[in-house]
Amino acid sequence: MKNDKWELVEAFFDEHSLVDHHIDSYNDFVNRRLQKIIDEVEIPELGEGEYEIEIGELKIEKPYITEADGSKSKIYPMEARLRNLTYAAHLFLEMGLSKSGKRPSFEEVYIGELPVMLKSDICHLNGLSKKELIEVGEDPNDPGGYFIINGSERVLVSIEEIAPNKVIIEKDEEKERVKSVVTSVRKGFRSRLTLEYKKPRKTGVYLRVSFPYVPGEIPLVVLLRALGLATDEEIITNISEDFNYQIIVADDLQIVEDSLRLDKEKLNKASEEENRKYLIESALRYIGNRVAGGMAEEYRISRAEDVIDNYLLPHIGVKPEDRIKKAIYLCEMAEMTLQVVFGEREPHDKDHYANKRLKTSGDLMEDLFRVAFTGLIRDMAYQIERNLTRRKKPSIRQAVRPDVLTENIKHAIATGNWVGGRVGVSQLLDRTNHIASLSHLRRVVSPLSRSQPHFEARDLHATQFGRICPIETPEGPNCGLVKNLALMARISEGTDAKEVEKIIKSSKLVEEI
Repeated sequence: MKNDKWELVEAFFDEHSLVDHHIDSYNDFVNRRLQKIIDEVEIPELGEGEYEIEIGELKIEKPYITEADGSKSKIYPMEARLRNLTYAAHLFLEMGLSKSGKRPSFEEVYIGELPVMLKSDICHLNGLSKKELIEVGEDPNDPGGYFIINGSERVLVSIEEIAPNKVIIEKDEEKERVKSVVTSVRKGFRSRLTLEYKKPRKTGVYLRVSFPYVPGEIPLVVLLRALGLATDEEIITNISEDFNYQIIVADDLQIVEDSLRLDKEKLNKASEEENRKYLIESALRYIGNRVAGGMAEEYRISRAEDVIDNYLLPHIGVKPEDRIKKAIYLCEMAEMTLQVVFGEREPHDKDHYANKRLKTSGDLMEDLFRVAFTGLIRDMAYQIERNLTRRKKPSIRQAVRPDVLTENIKHAIATGNWVGGRVGVSQLLDRTNHIASLSHLRRVVSPLSRSQPHFEARDLHATQFGRICPIETPEGPNCGLVKNLALMARISEGTDAKEVEKIIKSSKLVEEI
């Protein structure tokens, strides 16, 4: 049996590497996500709408170096280490400047450098045999999966986080409080929504919601009304068909009625359509008073609509027509929360590995590149606007400053200070010995505070079996928060949600999603 097991392990490592999760993730970032980020970036209008920057295909050239005499030569990782250089690919982007809607002539513009992960698709070492690796000065047993920045070997440590776009329900027995949390992620932007049930001390609502740019908490029923579920009946029936749950929602509606300052006479006289419009407007006005108090009424309502569209569950959509989908999603959340309150559903276990995701090199580079590329586009727009005010002819090639993109990315990887305020994301690769290097490349870090006890988060959870090593974790404050992947654990890549939707619709399991 022992021999058979080791044969299986050897067969596994004949096909897979210990750092596959980094290399596969980075390859996905380079081959698919880079162009997607470029296509998604918002491009500002220039010269009062007269000019517009148009963007085409991205071209990546494998690492080369330009010497002082102007000659270009291929650079390998060992030369980058010895000469304290950055091992990076060169990015060229098709760009054009259209005037008054006329189709521009595209030109290939150099926009900056992208650090290359060793052994990835855009690395010169990719596909080389052991003999060829030795000839270019590399250790044939080195797995790759790290970067070389200014001659230093830097590894991006995988980060463990709560699964995005998924409802996680927690229960606090002492305070008789149940909380549903969803971290909504769209194009790198993260918005955390909390729906909480708590018994009011005197007069107050049971179900409250909080999300970015809205101070404090607001009643769920007000938010549902603002999203398009205008009448009391629509709100109550969409949340649940259970009579016990409906009573709680009906109580909330009754309490909120006074806060909305509804004109009963106006409601009785108006048509059904006018009533719907008036009820939705009153809810928007309530939210507007929170987000833009003291401003003109029209501005308050438009600001409330803007906050609801862009910061409330952005993964569902950011257009006005997506509001009803958000309302249905919130109703489902409310019913799940009430089921936990009444003991009909168990709260989620935050430490269960099904409720967690790992951010590997590709995901981290995606966040970094998105911010760096947005900075480049803004800088370009500023340069072109400056030329226009000086009445000079604008030029795309002159407006692009490649150092903006290059330095933003290099600085983050060289220091470990990542976008979103994270620190220590990039670390100097541990070269104590070969095993220490492999261990470092398979490390997983939790973002929880080291100074807090977090006993449950530090514990070995049953779902970590086969995924996380039960032994390898440091002593002291990092115990249980810094972990390592199990020897044969593999990290699967995410799937595009639209593809899943398409399959479900084509199978006719549901009429519409």
